[in-house]
Amino acid sequence: MTVARKPVVLLAEDFEDARELYRDYLEFSGFTVETVTNGREAVDRAIEIKPDLILMDASMPVLDGWQATRELKAHPET
Repeated sequence: MTVARKPVVLLAEDFEDARELYRDYLEFSGFTVETVTNGREAVDRAIEIKPDLILMDASMPVLDGWQATRELKAHPET
């Protein structure tokens, strides 16, 4: 019998309370969740783990979610 792999969600959110709330809900719903706190970390981690879905806050430090999304869309591995 093969055990199904849980879909992986990369959650990019700089506000800790929101990050914990979203993570807990997603894990309860059956997802594996990786979290990051800024857009630069989101790009780097997405390239590394290749998540099934990325939830990106638009306004974050270092690199905002809009620019991080543009970088991910332009990167051949993502």
